[in-house]
Amino acid sequence: MEIEQESLLLQLKNIEIRRDENIILHKASLTLRNGEFVYVIGKVGSGKSSLLKSLYCEIPITHGKAQLMEYNLRKIKYKEIPFLRRKLGIVFQDFQLLTDRTVNSNMEFVLQATGWTEKDEIDLRINEVLYQVGMPNKGYKRPHELSGGEQQRIVIARALLNDPKLILADEPTGNLDPETSAQIVQLLHDICRRGTAVIMTTHNYTVVRNFPARVVKCENGVLEDVTE
Repeated sequence: MEIEQESLLLQLKNIEIRRDENIILHKASLTLRNGEFVYVIGKVGSGKSSLLKSLYCEIPITHGKAQLMEYNLRKIKYKEIPFLRRKLGIVFQDFQLLTDRTVNSNMEFVLQATGWTEKDEIDLRINEVLYQVGMPNKGYKRPHELSGGEQQRIVIARALLNDPKLILADEPTGNLDPETSAQIVQLLHDICRRGTAVIMTTHNYTVVRNFPARVVKCENGVLEDVTE
Protein backbone atom coordinates (compact mmCIF):
# COMPACT_ATOMS: atom_id res chain seq x y z
CA MET A 1 0.00 0.00 0.00
CA GLU A 2 1.31 3.45 -0.90
CA ILE A 3 2.18 5.56 2.14
CA GLU A 4 0.67 9.05 2.04
CA GLN A 5 3.50 11.49 1.48
CA GLU A 6 2.36 13.98 4.13
CA SER A 7 2.44 11.29 6.86
CA LEU A 8 6.05 10.36 6.08
CA LEU A 9 8.62 11.57 8.57
CA LEU A 10 11.56 9.56 7.22
CA GLN A 11 12.25 7.92 3.89
CA LEU A 12 15.46 5.99 3.27
CA LYS A 13 15.74 4.18 -0.05
CA ASN A 14 18.73 2.07 -1.05
CA ILE A 15 21.09 4.07 1.14
CA GLU A 16 24.73 3.27 1.78
CA ILE A 17 26.67 4.17 4.93
CA ARG A 18 30.42 3.82 5.20
CA ARG A 19 32.87 4.22 8.07
CA ASP A 20 36.34 4.73 6.65
CA GLU A 21 36.50 2.11 3.89
CA ASN A 22 34.00 -0.26 5.53
CA ILE A 23 30.47 -0.42 4.16
CA ILE A 24 28.11 -0.59 7.16
CA LEU A 25 24.79 -0.51 5.31
CA HIS A 26 24.11 -0.94 1.59
CA LYS A 27 20.85 -0.81 -0.35
CA ALA A 28 19.09 -0.27 2.98
CA SER A 29 15.55 1.13 2.98
CA LEU A 30 13.26 2.33 5.76
CA THR A 31 10.17 4.51 6.02
CA LEU A 32 8.75 6.01 9.20
CA ARG A 33 5.42 7.75 9.68
CA ASN A 34 4.72 10.57 12.08
CA GLY A 35 4.07 9.19 15.56
CA GLU A 36 5.28 5.66 14.76
CA PHE A 37 7.40 3.45 17.07
CA VAL A 38 10.03 1.23 15.45
CA TYR A 39 12.54 -1.12 17.02
CA VAL A 40 15.77 -1.71 15.10
CA ILE A 41 17.22 -5.04 16.19
CA GLY A 42 20.39 -6.86 15.22
CA LYS A 43 23.69 -8.17 16.50
CA VAL A 44 26.39 -5.93 17.95
CA GLY A 45 28.24 -4.39 15.02
CA SER A 46 25.39 -4.88 12.56
CA GLY A 47 25.01 -1.14 11.94
CA LYS A 48 22.15 -0.17 14.27
CA SER A 49 24.00 2.71 15.94
CA SER A 50 25.51 3.83 12.63
CA LEU A 51 22.00 4.09 11.20
CA LEU A 52 20.95 6.47 13.98
CA LYS A 53 24.16 8.48 13.66
CA SER A 54 23.48 8.93 9.97
CA LEU A 55 20.07 10.42 10.84
CA TYR A 56 21.63 13.14 12.98
CA CYS A 57 24.42 13.67 10.46
CA GLU A 58 27.34 12.30 12.43
CA ILE A 59 27.97 9.71 9.69
CA PRO A 60 27.33 10.66 6.04
CA ILE A 61 24.97 8.75 3.77
CA THR A 62 26.85 8.21 0.53
CA HIS A 63 24.24 6.73 -1.82
CA GLY A 64 20.49 6.47 -2.21
CA LYS A 65 17.58 8.63 -1.13
CA ALA A 66 17.57 9.97 2.44
CA GLN A 67 14.81 12.38 3.40
CA LEU A 68 14.15 13.26 7.07
CA MET A 69 11.36 15.76 7.53
CA GLU A 70 12.24 18.62 5.16
CA TYR A 71 15.94 17.73 5.06
CA ASN A 72 17.73 15.84 2.29
CA LEU A 73 20.41 14.09 4.35
CA ARG A 74 22.56 13.53 1.27
CA LYS A 75 22.73 17.25 0.46
CA ILE A 76 22.27 18.91 3.86
CA LYS A 77 24.54 21.90 4.42
CA TYR A 78 26.75 22.00 7.50
CA LYS A 79 24.98 25.15 8.77
CA GLU A 80 21.59 23.35 8.56
CA ILE A 81 22.60 20.43 10.79
CA PRO A 82 21.95 22.23 14.13
CA PHE A 83 18.42 23.07 12.95
CA LEU A 84 17.77 19.42 12.05
CA ARG A 85 19.10 18.26 15.42
CA ARG A 86 16.74 20.61 17.25
CA LYS A 87 13.87 18.61 15.77
CA LEU A 88 15.38 15.36 17.04
CA GLY A 89 15.68 13.99 20.56
CA ILE A 90 18.70 11.75 21.08
CA VAL A 91 18.90 9.19 23.91
CA PHE A 92 22.26 7.53 24.46
CA GLN A 93 23.00 4.27 26.27
CA ASP A 94 25.73 5.89 28.37
CA PHE A 95 23.58 8.94 29.29
CA GLN A 96 26.17 11.65 28.35
CA LEU A 97 25.00 13.97 31.10
CA LEU A 98 27.34 16.72 32.27
CA THR A 99 28.50 15.36 35.61
CA ASP A 100 29.75 18.65 37.07
CA ARG A 101 26.31 20.27 37.20
CA THR A 102 22.78 19.60 38.39
CA VAL A 103 19.96 18.12 36.34
CA ASN A 104 18.43 21.58 35.93
CA SER A 105 21.76 22.99 34.76
CA ASN A 106 22.10 20.15 32.25
CA MET A 107 18.69 21.07 30.85
CA GLU A 108 19.37 24.79 30.90
CA PHE A 109 22.61 24.25 28.97
CA VAL A 110 20.73 22.50 26.14
CA LEU A 111 17.99 25.12 25.93
CA GLN A 112 20.42 28.03 25.89
CA ALA A 113 22.49 26.28 23.23
CA THR A 114 19.38 25.99 21.07
CA GLY A 115 18.34 29.62 21.34
CA TRP A 116 16.20 29.92 24.49
CA THR A 117 16.90 33.17 26.35
CA GLU A 118 14.02 33.89 28.75
CA LYS A 119 14.75 32.50 32.23
CA ASP A 120 11.07 32.02 33.12
CA GLU A 121 10.40 30.10 29.90
CA ILE A 122 13.50 27.96 30.43
CA ASP A 123 12.47 27.09 33.98
CA LEU A 124 8.91 26.29 32.90
CA ARG A 125 10.06 24.00 30.08
CA ILE A 126 12.49 22.15 32.37
CA ASN A 127 9.72 21.57 34.91
CA GLU A 128 7.39 20.32 32.15
CA VAL A 129 9.76 17.68 30.78
CA LEU A 130 10.86 16.49 34.23
CA TYR A 131 7.22 16.03 35.18
CA GLN A 132 6.59 14.19 31.89
CA VAL A 133 9.25 11.57 32.71
CA GLY A 134 8.23 11.20 36.35
CA MET A 135 11.18 13.13 37.83
CA PRO A 136 9.63 16.42 39.00
CA ASN A 137 11.69 16.76 42.19
CA LYS A 138 15.13 15.76 40.93
CA GLY A 139 16.28 18.97 39.27
CA TYR A 140 18.63 19.95 42.10
CA LYS A 141 20.56 16.65 42.01
CA ARG A 142 23.74 15.85 40.13
CA PRO A 143 23.86 12.78 37.88
CA HIS A 144 26.00 10.72 40.30
CA GLU A 145 23.26 11.08 42.93
CA LEU A 146 20.76 9.29 40.67
CA SER A 147 20.29 5.62 39.82
CA GLY A 148 20.88 4.40 36.27
CA GLY A 149 17.17 4.34 35.57
CA GLU A 150 16.73 7.86 36.94
CA GLN A 151 19.61 9.11 34.81
CA GLN A 152 18.03 7.60 31.71
CA ARG A 153 14.74 9.32 32.54
CA ILE A 154 16.66 12.60 32.74
CA VAL A 155 18.26 11.86 29.36
CA ILE A 156 14.78 11.29 27.89
CA ALA A 157 13.60 14.54 29.47
CA ARG A 158 16.57 16.31 27.88
CA ALA A 159 15.62 14.78 24.52
CA LEU A 160 12.08 16.20 24.88
CA LEU A 161 13.15 19.79 25.62
CA ASN A 162 12.64 21.17 22.11
CA ASP A 163 9.48 19.13 21.46
CA PRO A 164 11.07 16.86 18.82
CA LYS A 165 9.19 15.11 16.04
CA LEU A 166 11.46 12.08 16.38
CA ILE A 167 13.39 10.48 19.24
CA LEU A 168 16.41 8.35 18.37
CA ALA A 169 17.10 5.99 21.29
CA ASP A 170 20.33 4.01 20.95
CA GLU A 171 20.23 0.95 23.23
CA PRO A 172 18.52 3.01 25.98
CA THR A 173 18.19 -0.03 28.26
CA GLY A 174 21.68 -1.42 27.65
CA ASN A 175 23.01 -0.55 31.11
CA LEU A 176 19.80 -1.15 33.08
CA ASP A 177 18.28 -4.08 34.97
CA PRO A 178 15.17 -5.80 33.53
CA GLU A 179 12.61 -3.99 35.70
CA THR A 180 14.11 -0.56 35.05
CA SER A 181 14.45 -1.41 31.34
CA ALA A 182 10.74 -2.13 31.16
CA GLN A 183 9.93 1.21 32.82
CA ILE A 184 12.10 3.11 30.33
CA VAL A 185 10.58 1.38 27.31
CA GLN A 186 7.08 2.00 28.70
CA LEU A 187 7.98 5.69 29.03
CA LEU A 188 9.15 5.84 25.40
CA HIS A 189 5.91 4.19 24.25
CA ASP A 190 3.90 6.71 26.30
CA ILE A 191 5.79 9.56 24.63
CA CYS A 192 5.13 8.00 21.22
CA ARG A 193 1.40 7.79 21.97
CA ARG A 194 1.46 11.56 22.49
CA GLY A 195 2.63 11.98 18.89
CA THR A 196 6.45 11.78 18.88
CA ALA A 197 7.93 9.10 16.60
CA VAL A 198 10.57 6.83 18.15
CA ILE A 199 13.32 4.72 16.61
CA MET A 200 14.88 2.51 19.28
CA THR A 201 17.83 0.22 18.67
CA THR A 202 18.05 -2.78 20.94
CA HIS A 203 19.24 -6.35 21.29
CA ASN A 204 16.91 -6.85 24.26
CA TYR A 205 14.23 -9.07 22.74
CA THR A 206 12.33 -9.26 26.04
CA VAL A 207 11.29 -5.59 25.83
CA VAL A 208 10.41 -6.06 22.16
CA ARG A 209 8.06 -8.92 23.10
CA ASN A 210 6.60 -7.15 26.12
CA PHE A 211 6.06 -3.79 24.40
CA PRO A 212 5.08 -4.69 20.83
CA ALA A 213 5.72 -2.33 17.92
CA ARG A 214 7.07 -2.51 14.40
CA VAL A 215 10.40 -4.36 14.20
CA VAL A 216 13.15 -3.82 11.62
CA LYS A 217 16.17 -6.12 11.55
CA CYS A 218 19.64 -4.87 10.67
CA GLU A 219 21.60 -7.75 9.17
CA ASN A 220 24.20 -8.19 6.44
CA GLY A 221 24.11 -4.49 5.65
CA VAL A 222 20.38 -4.32 4.90
CA LEU A 223 17.22 -3.43 6.83
CA GLU A 224 14.33 -5.89 6.79
CA ASP A 225 10.88 -5.38 8.32
CA VAL A 226 10.28 -8.48 10.45
CA THR A 227 7.21 -7.36 12.39
CA GLU A 228 5.09 -10.38 13.31
